[in-house]
Parts: sequence; C-alpha cells; structure tokens
Amino acid sequence: MFTGIVTNVGHVQSIEKSGDTRILIRSSFDMTSIRIGSSVACSGPCLTVVEKGEDWFAVEASAETLARTNIGLWVAGTPVNLERSLRIGDELGGHIVTGHVDGIAKVIDSYVEGDSLRMEFQLGSDFRKFIAVKGSVALDGVSLTINSVEGDSFWVNIISHTQRETTFSFTRPGDSVNVEVDVIARYVARLKEFRSDVPER
Repeated sequence: MFTGIVTNVGHVQSIEKSGDTRILIRSSFDMTSIRIGSSVACSGPCLTVVEKGEDWFAVEASAETLARTNIGLWVAGTPVNLERSLRIGDELGGHIVTGHVDGIAKVIDSYVEGDSLRMEFQLGSDFRKFIAVKGSVALDGVSLTINSVEGDSFWVNIISHTQRETTFSFTRPGDSVNVEVDVIARYVARLKEFRSDVPER
C-alpha cells in the first residue's frame, strides 16, 4: 500500500531480459533499511526487491507487468519515481494507492500556468468512468488531483515542488505514463454494474 507521495527519484542502471525482466535501480534510499522482499513503487507498479547493494536495488517485472505499464520503454538512465510501502502510523499524504497499474496514458499537451505545469493526458475510453473532476489519480506513481475532464482526456496541475521531486520535470508531450485509477472509484463503478444487473420489480 502506498500514498502516491514520491520520496526519491532513482535511475535505471541496467535491464536484463531473460524470463522475467530484471531491473537494477540506483537510489539514495538508505539500503540498510530495505529488506529483500520489500515492496517499492517504481513509477507506479509495486515491485519486489530481489537484491540490493550500497546504493542500488534490483526488482523483477513479469510479462503481465510489462504488458500493462511503460516499463518496457525503460532504458539505462531512465528516471524512476520511488516510494516505499506504508507502515502503520505513517501519514497518508496523498490517496490510497495499491501499486497495481491499470494502464497507460499519453501526454497530449503541457504548458506553464503560474508556477505550475498544466498537463493533458489521454486515456483509453474503458477508463473514462473512473476519472472525475477533483478526484484522485496516480500517474507514474504520483498522487494528483484531476482538474478537468473532456471525453478521453483529463488535465492535472503539477506544482513546482512536485516537478522538482518527481520525474515530471522530464515528462514531455508524447511520453507515456503509468495510470492507477482511484481504488474507491473502481469499486463504486463495480457496484453500479451489479446494481444495473438487478432486475426491476
């Protein structure tokens, strides 16, 4: 479980494709506090630490993860938003994020608005029912508030602090980002489906 509050930006050091894809990520995390088997959100997907060193850790991505995320586009040097899993008593600063990515959105536009960066994203129509104005969404693992919605597109404003502390300072139109819809929106939509299946009396 995560909150979408990124605490470190790491960088891909190497990628090895054999069976599952093994990714080595360099990070300034205190590696003595990270155990083998720990969960780390890596630009959205929750991945398991399988090995670690003084300033790096390694994770593995399955074929299912590669099919649903942008990890297949990563190369050596790619910046990665990192968040360690919540502990009991931690502050819930963003919103409830599971690390289970739903799909990929494409950056359509980006422009400066005051001190913020306003970005437009296009998402598949299957996800439209989960996106609502003033609702939450996790993009590349970052908890953000949806400012407006039109068709398959939605907009967010990224404040200067978030730009500095995440990979959004590198994100440009044409890029793809990992999307996890709000878990509450997902269950509400599912309940509505069940209600629509109930025959009228």
